[in-house]
Amino acid sequence: MSPIRSTTIAALASVVLAGTLTGCSFGAEEAAASPIVIAADLELSGAAAPVGKAYQRALELKVEQLNSSGALGGRRIELKVKDNRSDASESLRNIGDFSSDGQVSAIIMGGCNECAIGAVRTINEKKIPTIALATSGAVASPVADRRYVFKLGPNAADSAAALASELDRRGIREVALLHSADDYGREGLTALQREFGKSGVKSVREAAVRITDTDVSQPVRTLTSRKPDALIVWTPPEQAMLAAAAAQQVGFSGSLYFDAGAAGDLFLGESAKATERATLIFTQTMVIDDVIATTPAKAARRQWFQDYTARFGGYNGASSFAADAVQLIADAQLRAGGPADRVNRDGIRDVLETSQLDGLSGPIRMTPDNHSGLMPQALTTLVARNGRWRLAG
Repeated sequence: MSPIRSTTIAALASVVLAGTLTGCSFGAEEAAASPIVIAADLELSGAAAPVGKAYQRALELKVEQLNSSGALGGRRIELKVKDNRSDASESLRNIGDFSSDGQVSAIIMGGCNECAIGAVRTINEKKIPTIALATSGAVASPVADRRYVFKLGPNAADSAAALASELDRRGIREVALLHSADDYGREGLTALQREFGKSGVKSVREAAVRITDTDVSQPVRTLTSRKPDALIVWTPPEQAMLAAAAAQQVGFSGSLYFDAGAAGDLFLGESAKATERATLIFTQTMVIDDVIATTPAKAARRQWFQDYTARFGGYNGASSFAADAVQLIADAQLRAGGPADRVNRDGIRDVLETSQLDGLSGPIRMTPDNHSGLMPQALTTLVARNGRWRLAG
């Protein structure tokens, strides 16, 4: 890449980094304003720790970038993080503590579906805006019962539609499905069955695994015994890699497909051989270095990918959702108005409900009728090649 092009991309990225915040300076008096405090309830230990730690890294990097960008009108973001130990009861205690802290503007919750759904009542009663990075549709729906809860991440219906379309395009007719035994896994099963009903794809067998299971060899053996054309894996990332290894061990010669919830690290490491040629439905950010940065938004995504990779030595697909959550909250805080030394949670909620952002994850649109903001257009098809994910085609 030429120095001129590199400089251009960096400049574009810095413009987008500020996003909608650049028009929100409030004058010299803002410099003395209180910080924007964002709380994070994450899975930093327990079964979901790998993704939780990726979220933490992303949050810290994004906060650092925004604080140094000059886009906050003299204010700074402070991040308060608590470990919920991948336990819904501990998560609920964290949410209670955060919501009772008058300095906290909003909460970001990690990928634990049970945690987010279990906290809905407390979040609404305490009237604290919360963006969950969990995948289950029940996190943000029905909206009437979740006025203060928002969701940022792939939706089961969108992922299922993209998967079914890819299966149909490749002429695959019989599939088996391994899915997690939680709300998102059950949503996936229902969504896929609905999509298969529109096409010639048939599910010949399904099996569910608990998200805490560390051995999925038996259900994989059962699912592949009838030699389907493809095995669909609709589980968290660690189990998806276990399923790929199990399929290889039993000599499965069909194709592997992962839904968006299975996305984890860019580099597949020990799972590289088992996942070679596997297909993943996910956002373009995971492979943005394969994409020509033809727009400011794409330039910003590439810069994010490069910054994260340079800082942490690799990339995790989930990181962009955490970063976009910070951007949305910071933007909402500044647009909500009110005294600079006081948190306007209702104002933040109202702004979040109509937020639009061409984010690091892709296009995000929140509305009063839809609190799950990631648009279907954000999803694309990736293929594992030589130990890492690549853009298909």
